[in-house]
Amino acid sequence: MKGEKGEKRKQELLKIAYQMFIQKGYEETSIDEIIAEAHIAKGTYYYHFPSKEALLEEVINMMIEDEVGRAKEVVSAPMPVPQKLAGIVVSLRPEQGESNIADALNQRENIIMHEKIGRKIVEEAVPLLADVVEQGIAQGMFTCDHVKERVRMILIVSQHLFDNGNFSYGEVEVFIDMVEKTLGAPSGTLGFIRQLIDQNDIERRTHFP
Repeated sequence: MKGEKGEKRKQELLKIAYQMFIQKGYEETSIDEIIAEAHIAKGTYYYHFPSKEALLEEVINMMIEDEVGRAKEVVSAPMPVPQKLAGIVVSLRPEQGESNIADALNQRENIIMHEKIGRKIVEEAVPLLADVVEQGIAQGMFTCDHVKERVRMILIVSQHLFDNGNFSYGEVEVFIDMVEKTLGAPSGTLGFIRQLIDQNDIERRTHFP
């Protein structure tokens, strides 16, 4: 099962699991159903994934790779810096149909995985956002040093503040002010964040009851 053939089979299982998680939800999809859909022996499944949780983590990693690919396209796109920042943030969110999968991370038993995935997203997002911030510095929009460190801190704060969709108007305003001061941007430069957060909250309340 090793080599190219084994990797191909693993990717097939990931795609099958991804579709079933979307259609039925993670909790409602059993390993036996995935095995039946893939037409493989149970031993073959466990060769690639020691548990259902390990499969979920791999599926989410696959989703993140797709999101990062979309975000990289935004970095090089011919658009203003604020729109690029917004585009990267939007690209790094699960798509609407993937809410059943993302929701599984909010289960108490998956809290460790949730934190691990959160760290992975930060590490993937930092160089992309830092690249755009550097573009903003070159254009005179931002004035700051230690760009990657500043971007990482902004991302970590945003995850803790907005992760569960339970935040106030005042917290949003303070967050925007903090980001503008952290990047050395004139007041109002990053007001688009307000619309991004509002839209994210709407999506959470729609898809994560």
